[in-house]
Amino acid sequence: MKDLSEYNDNTSEYELFSFLSEKIVSGEVSSFSALKERILPVVKDPRVQAAAARAFELIKKLYWGFFAGMGFRSHRRLWKELVIPDQHFPEAGDLKPTLQISNLYIAMLDIHGYTKFCMDSRKNLSMMHTLDHAMSAEVSRIATSCQAVSQRERGDEMVVVAASATDALTVTLAIMDYFGKTSYVGDPAIPTKRQGSAESLPLFKCSAGITGGNTQSPLIITERGSLAGFLLNSGARLQTRANELSSTENRIMVSKQVQMNFIKENQSIRSAIAKNDAIYFLDTGQIEFKGVMIPTCEVVFKPEERYKEQFSEELARLFGSTKESLWEQRIYTDMMDLLSKIASTMPQFTITPQEPIRGMISINNDSFLQLCRLAVKAYTQDEDYPLAVSYLKQFIELVETIPAFDRLILDYLKGIAAKYESLLPAYRESVEKEIEDRANHIFNEQYLKAYQAAKNGAAIYEKLKDMGRKSPVLTRKKVLWFNLIKSNKERMEFTLYSGKK
Repeated sequence: MKDLSEYNDNTSEYELFSFLSEKIVSGEVSSFSALKERILPVVKDPRVQAAAARAFELIKKLYWGFFAGMGFRSHRRLWKELVIPDQHFPEAGDLKPTLQISNLYIAMLDIHGYTKFCMDSRKNLSMMHTLDHAMSAEVSRIATSCQAVSQRERGDEMVVVAASATDALTVTLAIMDYFGKTSYVGDPAIPTKRQGSAESLPLFKCSAGITGGNTQSPLIITERGSLAGFLLNSGARLQTRANELSSTENRIMVSKQVQMNFIKENQSIRSAIAKNDAIYFLDTGQIEFKGVMIPTCEVVFKPEERYKEQFSEELARLFGSTKESLWEQRIYTDMMDLLSKIASTMPQFTITPQEPIRGMISINNDSFLQLCRLAVKAYTQDEDYPLAVSYLKQFIELVETIPAFDRLILDYLKGIAAKYESLLPAYRESVEKEIEDRANHIFNEQYLKAYQAAKNGAAIYEKLKDMGRKSPVLTRKKVLWFNLIKSNKERMEFTLYSGKK
């Protein structure tokens, strides 16, 4: 048959399908609506309907790209959001070209250790093929069981699209369960146990970023079924942030919208991860991605990290004080409150710094808390701001050596310390000028002579200046410090940035 006008009672279903498939493969027909136009005169014939259904599967395979594996029955929630249905063929239709709908989510996952595995397995190609199969076929199977669609991208990356925040979180945790041989999801309906040769693969950890659930973040589907748009980019940026915070362990970062929608979705019908209390959302503040501020959360799902729930209030206060630029006192004390709460709630640790800190050869949870109290005293009572800033730098060194300490807190600690440290040169210069101007009031006659005689001796001069800084006669230290903060408000703005500039 070369034209549909030749179709008659003797035309077989196979002959009709062959005719339609030629048009599809050649590109003359690339959508189901175009196919429908061709067969409209005889669309009610049972043979035509059967051939059209088979032809639709070919269209999907050739032109739906990322969504080629999506089915009406296996992905009902996604199908409802992504497909323009056909009135005669309820299980067929066309992909929507641009999606500005709230019920769409993207999860981006990256496998840690992929490059090292490939290098180690370069003489054992079967192992590399096994991992390739796992990242393609097995992840696709897991995604389908969660009513999601997945695709492997650029070696160690995977992209998943789901129709709900619950599905997106569930499939992400299920993929982590498969590669790490864990059981975070705990749902028998979602099989994550490795089978066959995949059993021999080592354990892998993943970082993931999930975004979506917002009509203001469109997803574009190209003519060939590829994905583009801000939703895809922001998912990639969240995954990058998760990787920055944890380059060797499982970590999931999500947009705040994902958290809110997950809570809303599980109010009436609770999913497996909601029933099992498998996850907790830790507010991680706003992060800048290419000029756009995205409120974010970390999904805490490992039992050993659930202690993070206990410092959420202190973390929120720090976010509030940094957002309002309360550098005069609140940011410093809020940072110390947060460090104190973490040290008092996290698993026990003992570390040995390179050099003793305030006479302490080793630091554990209790001595860490003591250092926090000393730092607060230096800032609020003694008004010894150089010492207070030096405490911040020492905390950075300590936190970097405590394996279980949250990396997000380290980022904030580094950022805050850098801002305060930037004020010190001007502060010291101002204080030294005041010491010079009021030396007659600070020192008695004996020390005044020594002070004046020691100006050329740097060591003695510095000791006397330190004495001068601590003198109660200097009543304007706080004023000088606070004035510097106020006059440098723009320079003191603090926002975590993640991703490419």
